[in-house]
Amino acid sequence: MSFLNRLRMRSVASGATQRSHSLKYESKQSLYIRVWGLDCFYTNNSQPHNIEEVETQGKRNQTQPKLLTQLHSQLLATQVPMANSASPVATPCVSKVELTVSCENLLDMDVGSKSDPLCVLLMNTSGNQWFEVDRTERIKNCLNPKFAKKFVVDYYFELVQKLRFGVYDIDNKTFDLSDDDFLGELECSLGQIVSSCKLTRPLVLKNKRPAGKGTITIRAEEIKDNRVVNFEVEARKLDKKDFFGKSDPYLEFYRQTETGWQLAHRTEVVKNNLNPCWRPFKIPLRSLCAGDMDKPIKVDCYDYDNDGSHDLIGIFETTMKRLQEASRSAPAEFDCINSKKKQKKKNYKNSGVVSVKVCQITREYTFLDYIMGGCQINFTVGVDFTGSNGDPRLPESLHYISPQGVNEYLSAIWSVGLVVQDYDSDKMFPAFGFGAQIPPTWQVSHEFPLNFNPANPYCAGVEGVVEAYRMCLPQVKLYGPTNFAPIINHVAQFAQQALQQKTASQYYVLLIITDGVITDMDQTRGAIVAASRLPMSIIIVGVGRADFTDMEILDGDDGRLTAITGEPAVRDIVQFVPYRKFHNSPKEELAKCVLAEVPGQVVTFFNMMKLTPPKSNTPVDASNGPTQN
Repeated sequence: MSFLNRLRMRSVASGATQRSHSLKYESKQSLYIRVWGLDCFYTNNSQPHNIEEVETQGKRNQTQPKLLTQLHSQLLATQVPMANSASPVATPCVSKVELTVSCENLLDMDVGSKSDPLCVLLMNTSGNQWFEVDRTERIKNCLNPKFAKKFVVDYYFELVQKLRFGVYDIDNKTFDLSDDDFLGELECSLGQIVSSCKLTRPLVLKNKRPAGKGTITIRAEEIKDNRVVNFEVEARKLDKKDFFGKSDPYLEFYRQTETGWQLAHRTEVVKNNLNPCWRPFKIPLRSLCAGDMDKPIKVDCYDYDNDGSHDLIGIFETTMKRLQEASRSAPAEFDCINSKKKQKKKNYKNSGVVSVKVCQITREYTFLDYIMGGCQINFTVGVDFTGSNGDPRLPESLHYISPQGVNEYLSAIWSVGLVVQDYDSDKMFPAFGFGAQIPPTWQVSHEFPLNFNPANPYCAGVEGVVEAYRMCLPQVKLYGPTNFAPIINHVAQFAQQALQQKTASQYYVLLIITDGVITDMDQTRGAIVAASRLPMSIIIVGVGRADFTDMEILDGDDGRLTAITGEPAVRDIVQFVPYRKFHNSPKEELAKCVLAEVPGQVVTFFNMMKLTPPKSNTPVDASNGPTQN
């Protein structure tokens, strides 16, 4: 029995996953477990082609990585929607990526024959710690191998996942590679591979010299089922359950699992109506039936009660095959059956009829569809040079660069920039400062290039941004006030231009690092609301010990941000974190936190605008957009 099944059994025994009518609809308990940051992988069991000889290289103890990865996947797939939401709870954006490896012009290390290559994949966990993910098969007598066995890894946008592909000439049956001839290796990040789709690089030896003319090519493909089922459903003649009114019906869709029925979707409540028509909704096909068109699907119809004692109106079971027969002219109709009422009533027929007018399967683009389809993530940095940071020459200043060459501003730039740079082909990043008096006129500027070149504010890579910051710091006078709107509007101009291309080719991420309270709050709110309609996300990192209450307002997690005019943001594009929470954490933790929402924001925007990846000929699902319910 799997660990997850044991966990489920304990939870069911304690009532954690059982439906409880004593709980309020707004606060209904559910088994909701999230596994964050598991750097785990599992091997692909697909068999290589017969024409290639496979030689078992011994058995490795990979039980723990496999178990953790399977647990991670199962947990994410079985999260129960929270009761106050009409749509399933969003899960962390994680995808599985399949990597296919081939090589050309490998070194020939065998006398009288050619090399017998094998490729091993290792991943860096931290520092110089590498662990083996998996190995390909061995191909005999071949200097241009195309390995059939794939590597399958979990992909996280917010992490720099360092990979090392090592190629060896295998001439024995031992598992240890130290006694085999080394043919070369490649180190890169998973982000580099997925943003290129196909990455070809020269192989190098341990001393970093070229391994002859040898090259390695890695192709990436997302493993996914991105199909969704679009529904339009109504009902008629439902049972009246309320003493002073009719019924307040809603539907719950369940898929069948090994341990019972698992909630896949809950509709909104239609108040005081025995003939309800629910708003159109969508359910991921994998959540509804795991892609099996004949798998049973259960639908419960309830009457909502404020005290949580929701009354069952009726139940029916069906399959996707039956649901797909539905059309507006000939809906698929199902009797809602209440078994208790059926036992008591002799001439019982049903407790109402649920009519499915539309059940259409479509495909939705994922974040990797856009990235691997050619979308570029453009990274811009905005640095706070207001006087409240303190004199940069003094150790108590937030801009003071320690003898180790770091401060909180630099740490934030490195943490976020190292992740984002893999998704920008030219790696040229504009970097700006605000709130300082700048030469030669010493006027206060809220939007000046760190390299003092307005015609070309771009810096070469994250290293270039860091160098521009270091060079700029002693040349400006810290002043004030703290205005965000100018730099937000600056990046928004480029995002607006990108929108004219009518394809999902560009997305902009603005990193603002600040130490204090915003002075132009009203203007900033208006700029963010306007930017919410553009391909743009804003990350704010607060350094120092200031009161960041205003920043929390800009981060729309606790409610939709509105402009001073009352206009609401169409989507949440701001993520704020105080740096002090990560002061003693590994540098990767800050990036994981601030970038975790970006993939979802990218997908939401391009789906909302019905824009396709540049290299795709498939139209985006017309029903995509913000959650309907």
